Amino acid sequence: MALVETHAPPLLEDPNSDLGFGAVVARESRKRLLNKDGSFNVVREGLSFARSLSPYHYLLTTSWPRFLGLIVASYLVVNATFGAAYFACGPEEIAGSTAVGLPAQYLEDFFFSVQTFATIGYGAMHPAGLAANVLVTLESLVGLLGFALATGILFARFSQPTARILFSDKAVIAPYKERSAFEFRVANIRRNEMIQVEVVVMLTRFKLDGSGNREFIPLKLERDKVVFFPLAWTIVHPIDESSPLFGATAQDLETWDAEILILFSGIDEIFSQRVHTRSSYKPDEIVCNARFKNLFNPPKPDGTLSIDIGHLNEIERLPGTA
Repeated sequence: MALVETHAPPLLEDPNSDLGFGAVVARESRKRLLNKDGSFNVVREGLSFARSLSPYHYLLTTSWPRFLGLIVASYLVVNATFGAAYFACGPEEIAGSTAVGLPAQYLEDFFFSVQTFATIGYGAMHPAGLAANVLVTLESLVGLLGFALATGILFARFSQPTARILFSDKAVIAPYKERSAFEFRVANIRRNEMIQVEVVVMLTRFKLDGSGNREFIPLKLERDKVVFFPLAWTIVHPIDESSPLFGATAQDLETWDAEILILFSGIDEIFSQRVHTRSSYKPDEIVCNARFKNLFNPPKPDGTLSIDIGHLNEIERLPGTA
């Protein structure tokens, strides 16, 4: 009689056990998962330098001071290299050279390289020999490609749609409709408008069963979407009996190694593209029994409303708090 092979039913995984970080990261990490600027505290290693190298992506995402510094450094290095090559060819290869001695002659060759690289060509100096003409041909090609590449990356950086959303430094546990609520504020610091704005807020903590595993629990918001976002938005999670924060104290948040993860996204009206940003709050960035101060300025004579974003982080503690 043939044996019938049976299979045990697959174990159902807890949908709150992972959010894309991976079980090992969620369990072993003792740092915050999301930095305040939205970057992740995870490092990928094991790839060779060539496979991990992504210069285009790096130049698009690096800071402006670093980007401009790299452009200037590359410009100087290329001209210094070609200047040394012209110097090695000898003074007879460059007609119009008047410098005498090593430092002066090299500087003259360096500035001749600058003129060639930028296709300036004042005419006082010009290549006279075969070696110098070959170098000029090569440098003119490098200059054309270099300027085209730098211009393209510069345009891509300017035209790339990104969100510049300012999150309040602190979140608060504030009174809300005879209960309490977890709240934080956001404001768009650019002059462009955002539409169809959505926010996802999630609590991550170590499970209460002592297993050492971390869970990710979505927090239900009073409102998770707005059609228009012209001023500021106070995002509210009501803490009722269904909330994982119900009855939790500041000490509980520390014990859980809790972190509130936030994903904010919306459509940039100018580019008609969806942009997003991320942030998070740790227990030491959550103030209990406090509320945010008013952002709105008195109406202007013509009836226009305005807010003072400089007050975005201002909170006031309520009576009974230390």
